[in-house]
Amino acid sequence: MSQFSPAPGGLALYKIRPALITAVTDKIDIQLEGGKSKRVRPKDIVMLHPGPLRSLSDLQPLEGNLTEAWELLSGSETTLQELTELAFDEFTPVTAWAAWERVAEGLYFEGEPEHIVARSGEQVAADQEAREAKARAEQEWADFLARLEQKQLIEEDRKQLSDVEQVALGRSEKSRILQALGHQETPQNAHRMLIGVGCWPDTHNPYPQRMSLPTDNPDIVIPELGEEERLDLTHLPAFAIDDEGSEDPDDAISLDGERIWVHVADVAALVQPDSELYLEARARGANLYVPERIVHMLPTEITTRLGLGLQEQSPALSFGMRIDEQGEIVDLQIATSLIRVSRHTYSEIDERMHESPFQAIWQLTERFQSRRKAAGAASIDLPEVSVRVIEDEIRIRPLDRLNSRQMVTEAMLMVGEAVARYAQEKDIPIPFATQNPPDNPQEPEGIAQMYAYRRQMKPSRSQTETGPHAGLGLSSYTRATSPLRRYLDLVTHQQLRAHLKGAELLSLAQITERIAAVEIAGGAIRRAERFSNSHWKVLFLARNPQWQGKGVVVDLDEQRATILIPELALETKIRLKKSLPLESELTLAVREVDVTDLTAWFRIVG
Repeated sequence: MSQFSPAPGGLALYKIRPALITAVTDKIDIQLEGGKSKRVRPKDIVMLHPGPLRSLSDLQPLEGNLTEAWELLSGSETTLQELTELAFDEFTPVTAWAAWERVAEGLYFEGEPEHIVARSGEQVAADQEAREAKARAEQEWADFLARLEQKQLIEEDRKQLSDVEQVALGRSEKSRILQALGHQETPQNAHRMLIGVGCWPDTHNPYPQRMSLPTDNPDIVIPELGEEERLDLTHLPAFAIDDEGSEDPDDAISLDGERIWVHVADVAALVQPDSELYLEARARGANLYVPERIVHMLPTEITTRLGLGLQEQSPALSFGMRIDEQGEIVDLQIATSLIRVSRHTYSEIDERMHESPFQAIWQLTERFQSRRKAAGAASIDLPEVSVRVIEDEIRIRPLDRLNSRQMVTEAMLMVGEAVARYAQEKDIPIPFATQNPPDNPQEPEGIAQMYAYRRQMKPSRSQTETGPHAGLGLSSYTRATSPLRRYLDLVTHQQLRAHLKGAELLSLAQITERIAAVEIAGGAIRRAERFSNSHWKVLFLARNPQWQGKGVVVDLDEQRATILIPELALETKIRLKKSLPLESELTLAVREVDVTDLTAWFRIVG
């Protein structure tokens, strides 16, 4: 309790600021800095000096001899009045406030006006060091923010930007740096800032990491391939046909009289159920294909050993089929085999489609395709492109509708139907692929109708019960031709191999569990691939601001049109000045690009 009673002209402490007492009744009227008045209770203030104090503006900073006073009082207790008299030789409202400010800062003294303790030398030294460190940190922080604003980073700054990177990669929603600069804490803003200050190059693709996907290939010891009896098909020429630059050839085609053989890399011979390799494949779900690289589901050494055509002879799981005049698959034969494979591109084989055996294989696959179309298979021919990045060069090229590509596609679909039916007949639990029909099935004509029809298509699902795949026009279907690249294909191969050898099969419940295990990873991979392709397309436009090309009106919403750009397989929206019919062709030019927002705006030329 203060030794001074409140009276007009007295100096009091209200909270942490000085107050001038102007009147005393049942309550106390005080004046605060800035001229604001307040009525308070006696217990709300602490008296520092009885006065008289004319104005709070008289309270000016004073130096005094407070350090000497601290040395004299070290380790003892005193009062504000005694401290003030020691430091300033007089006790006035002005000196009392100057002394109290030193007490309030808590370095040399601490306590209340009637009970002030002079702190020990050790305490003072420790506090001084801490305060100096805090001051240095605050200055370094201010300097760092200034360098960010000026885009003049030094090497040490990159470590501090880690909290921005965490937001850019979707791993955190908070960033002290973004907050300090007044930026909204979103992945797009973080990405934009990291590019802007030169921490990330504009080529940096954050989407695989943003989807929490691995960005390195597995590094697991690979066992040797076991010895087993295999059907020798090395006398049949086998052709692995793929896009130029393909790194994981996992299927090939042969013709043996009227029987077409589809050979698939025998990954299940090496990757055993519940092995370390198998669990890694399960965790990843599939290969990740982004324009700048491939992140494999399995160690790349497995591809080197088992990829078809990468060794003189390749072990395979081979599916031999005959196709009757109605396009139905008959006389399926499944065998572990040994084959001899040559590798080719679609473009090369497309020029040889009139030769043997490609002409005969094409005729067989055409029968199968005709049956699928008659059963309602979707015929959607929208532009597709290949986006690849090679030594920082972005290459975008259309995927031509080659007969060789369609031939290989139909052969793979034949295997999918044949294996699905075989599994049903033999009661082999596998993951089937099904798809419900669209709400308004039709035969679309023209790019606009195909665009609208594709939007009606329902997603494909993996399940243990077979059912129609409407998009493919098949009553039963499974994916079984890419065990190097897709986990569920590997599961199907393991089941087929177990069946062929009379071994125990996984149950329906176990297959259901495996389907569920990869659903999340599969969705993340699809999103990462889609966003990554968009990233490089938009960056391509940013690097080529003079780009012009054709666009086709595929949808209209009042005066706003959805335009498909075939050359880039890219959609954009443009507000039209006048109504245009669907299928109208426009010449577009780049107007503006935002790489971090995956957005490009265009204008109509002419």
